[in-house]
Formats: sequence, C-alpha cells, structure tokens
Amino acid sequence: MYRHALLATAALTLASAAHAQTAPRLSVTIYNNDLALVQDVREIPVAAGRQKLEFKDVSAAIRPETVSLSATGLSVVEQNFDYDLLTPDKLMEKAVGQQVKIVRTNPGDGKETTETATVLAANEGVVLKIGDRIEVLRDDGVPTRVIFDKVPETLRARPTLSVTVEADKAGSRPTTLSYLTTGLSWKADYVAMFDETRGALDLQGWITLGNQSGTAFVDAETQLVAGSVNTLASNSEYRPPRPALQAAGTESGTGERVADYYLYPLPHRTTIAANQNKQVGFLSAQGVAAKKVHEIRQDWFSSQAQPESATVAIQFSNAKLAGLGNQLPAGVMRVYVRDKAGDPKFIGENAIDHTPAGSELSIKTGDAFDVTSQGTLVSDEKVSKTRSRYTMKYLIRNARPEPVTVELRQGGLWRDGEVKAESLKSSRIDARTLGWSVPIPANGETTLTFTVETGW
Repeated sequence: MYRHALLATAALTLASAAHAQTAPRLSVTIYNNDLALVQDVREIPVAAGRQKLEFKDVSAAIRPETVSLSATGLSVVEQNFDYDLLTPDKLMEKAVGQQVKIVRTNPGDGKETTETATVLAANEGVVLKIGDRIEVLRDDGVPTRVIFDKVPETLRARPTLSVTVEADKAGSRPTTLSYLTTGLSWKADYVAMFDETRGALDLQGWITLGNQSGTAFVDAETQLVAGSVNTLASNSEYRPPRPALQAAGTESGTGERVADYYLYPLPHRTTIAANQNKQVGFLSAQGVAAKKVHEIRQDWFSSQAQPESATVAIQFSNAKLAGLGNQLPAGVMRVYVRDKAGDPKFIGENAIDHTPAGSELSIKTGDAFDVTSQGTLVSDEKVSKTRSRYTMKYLIRNARPEPVTVELRQGGLWRDGEVKAESLKSSRIDARTLGWSVPIPANGETTLTFTVETGW
C-alpha cells in the first residue's frame, strides 16, 4: 500500500523554512512538469556586516528569480548565479588579450621549449602572437600545453550561487536556501499481472526519477507531487487524451494532500546523481478485482465497409472494496499474463492520468482479431426539423473456442435521445452513449438491432 506522505508545496515550504530543523538537511520536491523545489538547510558562520556567501553545487538549471535565502539577523543585498563553468575552451576565451605560456615538447629528444604568447582570439580556434609572428594553436602531433597564471574569477568549477548579505552580528546560524529548478522529473510506471481465472490482478508501482539538472543531490529527502502545478510554461503545453479512465471516483485516498495535490515521499534519503535515472517502488497490491472485456465503440450511426476487431481491455477499480483503495498518479500501466508454463507474457500497455480513488479504469491491451463487429445503418429517417430516427444492426462474430461477451458502446445521441426498440436491453452510459452487453457463443455470432430517436 502507499506510504504516508509528509511534504509542503512550494509556497508553504518557503513560508515555513525559517522554522525548519537546524541540522544540515537537503530536501528535493519534484513536480510532474519538469520542475522541482530544492531546500538546503545548513549551519553557516558569518561575520558582522556586509559579506558574500557562496553556495556551490546548486542546480545548473536553477531559476535565479525564485531563490530565497532566510536566516535570523541576515538580510540579502544582492545575489548572482555564476554558471560560466571552467573548461579549457572557456579558460582560453577569458585569456583573450592576455599573456600565457606555451610549452612544447620535442618528440625526438623530449626537451621542452617555453614561449610567452599573447592570445589574440579564441573563436573557431586559438590565434596567438609570439614575438613578431602570428601563430594558430593547433593539434599537429607535437605535445603542447598552455600555462595560465590564474583562473578568472568569473569561471567556476561548479555552478555557484553567490549572495551578498548584511549580518547584524557575527556567529553561526541555521540558513535555508530554497529555489526552483528545471531538469528534475519523475514518472510512475505500473506492472499489472492479470489472472483471468481468478478475476484479479497484482499491481506494482514504480517511480522513475530523472536528473538532467547538471548537479547531483546527495543524501536528499525526496518528495513527489502528483498533479499539474500551473506555471506560465504549462499553459501552452499539449496534453494528449488519456482514454483509460472510464468513470472518475469519489473516494478519498489515504495519501496526504497539500492544497489540491497528492504527495508521495520516498521512504529513505536518496542520492539523485547527475544524468541518472533511478527507480524506487511506491505501490504493491495483490488480488485487486479485475476482468477482461471485449469492447466495440462507435461514435456515430453509420455503416462499416469492413468488420472491425474488438478492443481487449482489463477493467478494474481502485476503490477500497476492489482491494486497492488509493489514488494513482499518472503513468504507463503494462499488463502481463502467465502462459501454461507459468512464465509472464506482456500483452499490452496504456497510459493513465492522475486518477482519484474509487475510479473505474479500462486498460486497453490490444485488439482481438477473432472477435469482430460490423455495423450497418438500416435506416435514417427525419422525424421532424430537429429530430432523426436511426435503426442500426450489428453483426458480432466470435471465432474463439469459448463464448465471450462484447461491450458495445454507441455514441451519437443528442438532446432528448431515446431508445424506441432494441433486441437486447441497453443501459445509458452517459448523455451521448448507449451500452449493450452482447453475449456471443463459441464459434458463433449474435445480431444486435436497435432504433433510437435523437434531437439537436
């Protein structure tokens, strides 16, 4: 089952930072939309008056405008994020107009020759002035190295946040650095082992953490937030439809919430290395009630030129009575079954959206080529200016050695839609959709007919 969560959203965390524990502590809160909140609490010695504090190993993808530094008796005067990292190319660029030493080693006798050169340019190559000649520094097989007097102050070995502060008095004090960063992400993946005979599935959930921020977060308390936090960038993002949710639930899950988001903490501190993907388990449930269904869906009243294969889906509920009883964060669910030898076989996958507890889910796993349906529009009559009557016939065939039940869904109903006649009893799925459970004998066929009237 889910582990209980303890976390605050960005606004609440920043507001309570000054009251956090004083022991050194690093925490990372990761949201779904390439966003994370980093809190770094450490004891820092300061002198009285104005001074510069440096925080190394901050994220290279930091959003500097979101930085918050808080400590008793400390006020921020200015802050700078130095992300110009120390590399050979950057070192040479900073040396333009200055003198360096060029040391060459003779491959024949191993003797070194040292010359003083002025760096004229470092664009697509390095141009040097040595004495009265202009020379291009190139890799021509002669061992050559460049000696610099010092590292420029603007170059950093690691991303560094420097903050100029004013302290009321000298002494060590707990200081909290908080900021938002991109480059950290998480996603949920599910493994479902379905047993058709038992009518149950075993469900495991995995969280995959991704770190492309350019910085490692060592021994960090890590919390995950499920839900789409609104940002200026997220307003323009395209969100593809997630067809797995059949009906939204009304149950309250056991996970802790802050505002309108669900919270998932990792049970132990973890290190999220730079350029690393890490997987941790967050859900384990056995014997969740489930069933396999064959589905046919039609959006309008029309004839089909060719038979259409039925969709195969695994349906289950994350309600308490079904054996799960908790919300599910968005992710991909992969379904497996065991063959006669007992070995698991992958049968399909589907995406799910953030799903409240008590919902009905239908995970499409593929198409059944041996269960088909072909619809025929028998008649299309105008009843009035605003109403039409449609008569449909569906021939559903089953080439399997066992009987199946096909869940047929007919869309296209508008205002005041009603059934006038039908060969099997229907149910109203929603305002626009009718549903039939159609039994098909083994190696047989069933014909469903119905007449509906609808207005607009």
